[in-house]
Amino acid sequence: MKSRTAPHWIGTNTVSLMMRRVLLALLPMQACMVFYFGIGAVSNLLLLTIFSAAFEATALWLRGRPTLPGLSDGSVAVTALLLSPCLPPGSPWWVLLCASLFAVVFAKHVYGGLGQNVFNPAMVGYVAVLVAFPQQVADWPSLPATMPDALSGATPLDSVKMQLGQMRTMSEILGGSDFGWLAGAGWEWVNITALAGGLWLIRKGVITWHAPGGMLLSLGALYFVAYAITPATQPSPLFGLLSGGTMLAAFFIVTDPVSGAASPAGRIIFGAGTGALCYAMRTWGAYPDGIAFAVLLMNMAVPLIDRYTLPRVYGHKKRP
Repeated sequence: MKSRTAPHWIGTNTVSLMMRRVLLALLPMQACMVFYFGIGAVSNLLLLTIFSAAFEATALWLRGRPTLPGLSDGSVAVTALLLSPCLPPGSPWWVLLCASLFAVVFAKHVYGGLGQNVFNPAMVGYVAVLVAFPQQVADWPSLPATMPDALSGATPLDSVKMQLGQMRTMSEILGGSDFGWLAGAGWEWVNITALAGGLWLIRKGVITWHAPGGMLLSLGALYFVAYAITPATQPSPLFGLLSGGTMLAAFFIVTDPVSGAASPAGRIIFGAGTGALCYAMRTWGAYPDGIAFAVLLMNMAVPLIDRYTLPRVYGHKKRP
């Protein structure tokens, strides 16, 4: 697009357009969540959107910034849509309120608003309620909510960790009703739809392959090595890649252009580090998934990654 004043060439990927495309890419995964987990997934999304928009408007008003542009750029809706699948369907309203508060106010506006956040807002909101309300955040439906005998309990990743600690083999564990043809019942399709949306974003040029590729390659390789050594007591690479929030994180979280690394090489390192930390936390940590903590730890490492991967500024002997 041409402009009469500098810069004379303006990119077509505006913030609003990119946010709309991210929202479209997330819709199939959200529809899959509703299919498997019922109306609770809808209530999560509606309440998170309302709370996030209210906090966004309040923060903009207190900072003396225009309210309408901040609400209409789509960033608040993306935050709500990223938080929604991280929390159990039908979560208490006060859990959703706290998640929105930390995501929008503390992780975004405290640092200066859109484009200034150091940490990924959705992951900050999720970790805040995970630490504050562990029982409510861990209470996931263990079967699709559309089934009459649906139960509440641990996620498939948590179930695998607990049963492996009871000296059961993977073949015995995967024979349970909580597991589908590749991973947890329903979760393989949630991840597949997130993968499809992420690939569409790459095709549209909204994100690049570097961070997702680094994360999935790192995570998959670690699962492969462990599975090759002791297949009876280690999840397969496919199980690891199609469980929990793996694909959501790979294509919608680690690709955040603000809290992630800036250069292509840096994005690969950022993604690979996230995948490695995620595997370590899933295997030896206290939390079954670990992606949110892995992302936040790598957010802290971004200045160091950029220090050694950004190209040298012309005319300077050292990198910035």
